[in-house]
Amino acid sequence: MREQLFHFEPDGKTTLQAQLRRMLVDAILEGQIPAGTALPSCRKMAQTLNVARNTVALAYQDLVEEGFLVARQRSGYFVAPDVLSGRAQPPVVSAARETATGANAKERPAGVDWADRFRVRPTAQHNIEKPRNWQDYPFPFIYGQVDPALFPIAAWRDCSRQALGRGSVKEWSRDLFTEDDPLLVEQIRTRLLPRRGVRVGNDEILVTVGAQQALYLIASLLIDAGTRVGIEDPGYVDARNIFSLRGAELVPLAIDREGLVVDERLAACDYVYATPSHQFPTTATMSLARRRALLQSAAANDIVVVEDDYESEINHQGTPSPALKSLDRSGRVIFVASLSKTLAPGLRLGYMVGPEPFIREARALRRLMLRHPPANNQRTIALFLADGHHDALLRRLSQIYKDRWKAMGEALTRHLPECRWQQSQGGTAYWVEGPPGLDARLLEAAAAKQGILIERGDWHFQAQDAPRRFFRLGFSSIALEKIEPGIKLLGEILRKQMG
Repeated sequence: MREQLFHFEPDGKTTLQAQLRRMLVDAILEGQIPAGTALPSCRKMAQTLNVARNTVALAYQDLVEEGFLVARQRSGYFVAPDVLSGRAQPPVVSAARETATGANAKERPAGVDWADRFRVRPTAQHNIEKPRNWQDYPFPFIYGQVDPALFPIAAWRDCSRQALGRGSVKEWSRDLFTEDDPLLVEQIRTRLLPRRGVRVGNDEILVTVGAQQALYLIASLLIDAGTRVGIEDPGYVDARNIFSLRGAELVPLAIDREGLVVDERLAACDYVYATPSHQFPTTATMSLARRRALLQSAAANDIVVVEDDYESEINHQGTPSPALKSLDRSGRVIFVASLSKTLAPGLRLGYMVGPEPFIREARALRRLMLRHPPANNQRTIALFLADGHHDALLRRLSQIYKDRWKAMGEALTRHLPECRWQQSQGGTAYWVEGPPGLDARLLEAAAAKQGILIERGDWHFQAQDAPRRFFRLGFSSIALEKIEPGIKLLGEILRKQMG
């Protein structure tokens, strides 16, 4: 065995034993170490990799137990002879056939014309673009992401261990078909929804893979070509795209300091999508009077309201307003929420609440898509809620985000006096209106070159000729001490751009 095959650099993310195990598995499955080959002794391998001998011994033994290696007394460890059995071999193409194929290339049947076959083209839609490596930027004023340092890793690890207990595994490892983890549904009903003033039965709750899946289910069940959907303008791009994909006729609805404006335009709608807690993207909170007016208009015009409870948990001043769903007396509100902004976007867990007949159909449709969200994740989150970790996290985030919100407001006042913004009641971002003539697209590009990530605002407007002077600054993913210097530098970039 050539010892130069074996080399790795410790990555600091996994144990050396796990890295060694992965290296050997890759080499075996890729055929670099043929079946029956002897591996270097534990001592020799340890010397080659500069790791402890016990690390190698444990990795070898682990692979023996899983059938990759066999241990022979006094001889050492060997790659199992049947380790690649059951794997299909790639077809062998002779040189003569390749030559003939190349000579007759013009006679090959034409490939599939995919462009002609698509009935919808999601890639052609107007979508927000964010750098995947946003954590590498010194000043990530990016919305919708979380500061990894705030994630409650110890509590999450404890709940994960509980979920991996023998009793829990027996429950979540089976196919739930159309159902959800009953413990999670109970926690949503008794812990999360009462915070919003919502009280419903278990059959009115459906767990989803984030709020976006909930919106997709809603659109698939209720919307088709010609359905008139009122949507906030500026508003949530993905909601607009989801409804458009179904052929909806979008009715732009104006926004002011109290959120969605309730006026005669609602009469033209079959459905209305709204973000009353903290309007997306302006962060305006819909007043209680405006909420009642919206529900009255919905009843008068036979409208169903889709309430996206965006960032309702994050409040910096005043008391939280009750959800539209809690004021609904006629079953006209479908309530959508997620845990992305308090836990982590990557967990992809949300839920929706609606009348039992609607939830029943949504559950059946979800079954055709993915049956149900991963049950092990459902159980872990259920335990996280049940053990009070989520409530503790909310209290912690409330203070941390309030400090950042205050720091950003002060920094904007000090370093961006040319701009205007609304002092929101909560949320994790500022919606900023730049001076006349500002092109936030150019500002975004120039800022990124100096390590500052911002989000231009034209994405959120429905019109093609959207105003370009708006941009958004998030503070959920940036450390407190980085806010003031980042805004100061942004102000310098803006003034340079404006000449």
